Amino acid sequence: MKIMAFNGSPRKGGNTDTLLEAVSLGVSGADASLDIVRLSELKMSPCIACGGCDKTGKCVVMDDMQALYGRISAADKIIIASPIYFYTLSAQTKIFIDRLQAMWSRKQLLKAAGRWQPDDNHQGYLLSVAATSGPRIFEGAALCARYAFDALGFTYAGDFLVRGADSREDIKKDSEKLKQATDFGRKIAVKVNLILTKD
Repeated sequence: MKIMAFNGSPRKGGNTDTLLEAVSLGVSGADASLDIVRLSELKMSPCIACGGCDKTGKCVVMDDMQALYGRISAADKIIIASPIYFYTLSAQTKIFIDRLQAMWSRKQLLKAAGRWQPDDNHQGYLLSVAATSGPRIFEGAALCARYAFDALGFTYAGDFLVRGADSREDIKKDSEKLKQATDFGRKIAVKVNLILTKD
């Protein structure tokens, strides 16, 4: 079982980091492990809309994103984690998602060849933190994450969303939110275990 989280926060030690640490505790408490990739530490260019992946399913841009494609393909569960910037995901997260176009192209090519094998066990989750408390604050991020997972052939299986965390230390001071995040991680991992034991 492989569970990956892509952390799109550019701020080290902030609320997104803190929540992911709590999620990781929950995952490890269910005898699984969470592989966290910090996107801000990678050199990734935006998608250049060249169409190069249309025929091959492979991105032609040679940067750190290349090392992630195989890891994404091997994952059973994926968490996209990002703070909210202007009612959507961070720039680092959006670059990562846009570069998944190559994997969408690969899926289409496999479908056309009759070789695409959908897997209901592949599930994606969104973890997001917003400084404000607007009722629609997560709508853009959730839509973007949902279609990113769809491009990969993953089902959008749930989210953990926190409003009103403005200061860097807000989540660290909120024991209830930390407990909920740990429970969220445990549920993701347990769901993986339950699915795998059915086979």
